[in-house]
Amino acid sequence: MTELRIIVAGAGGRMGAANIAAVAAHDGVVLVGAIDRPGATAIGKDAGTLAGIEALGVPVSDDAAALLDKADAIIDFTAPAASVALAKLAAERGLVHIIGTTGCSDADDTAIAAAGAAGARIVKSGNFSPGMVALSVLVERAARALPDYDVEVLEMHHNKKVDAPSGTALMLGEAAARGRNISLKDHSVRVRDGHTGPREAGTIGFATLRGGNVIGDHMVILAGPSERIELNHRAQDRTIYANGALRAALWATGQKPGLYSMADVLGLND
Repeated sequence: MTELRIIVAGAGGRMGAANIAAVAAHDGVVLVGAIDRPGATAIGKDAGTLAGIEALGVPVSDDAAALLDKADAIIDFTAPAASVALAKLAAERGLVHIIGTTGCSDADDTAIAAAGAAGARIVKSGNFSPGMVALSVLVERAARALPDYDVEVLEMHHNKKVDAPSGTALMLGEAAARGRNISLKDHSVRVRDGHTGPREAGTIGFATLRGGNVIGDHMVILAGPSERIELNHRAQDRTIYANGALRAALWATGQKPGLYSMADVLGLND
């Protein structure tokens, strides 16, 4: 069986390191390149060393186009502009593109979807943990079954995270919105400060916490008149995301070009 040739983007970051280590640890895949933004301190360093494992003989480069010419797939937990640019390159080459980047705008998402339509096989998710994706299904069903309960999404991450709410929190909010058959964009409440008045019925609230080295804690609360349901997920190691991304890459190799979710990978959209 031919090994799946993978490139990891954002090699100098936390998730880049986790993705490099995951690829190195799994059979059937091989790391053929690692990239980071021009000027990054990771450029020129060995990808394995950066990931805290043995040297792999794969230096980090800032030339994405050249590396993608010899790859089958790219795993990308970077920044919106970078993911959009990589999606276009992946479409031109018919590659698998796994996107864990959060903070994308509507325009970014439109460009990524266009890359899927143009030839890339893209799996994009706010979270690649199988447990979290399963939780999102439960949230959707609970929101549908309890239409009059208030929905609040609480999340906490480390103090280096730059976007809020987290991509996972938004993914859970979208799940609740689907359960209610409403648009999250039109019904979400991101900030409460001062004299806000009573809670508006039918909205989905978000609360964001940042501190320490928390990998990712999420809670969805459905509060009714005489009871409260709390659905929780706590990530204990970034390996869960990296292994999920790798699972998505292997799954996507057998799919037609298009834009998919981690729920598709797990067969939860059937």
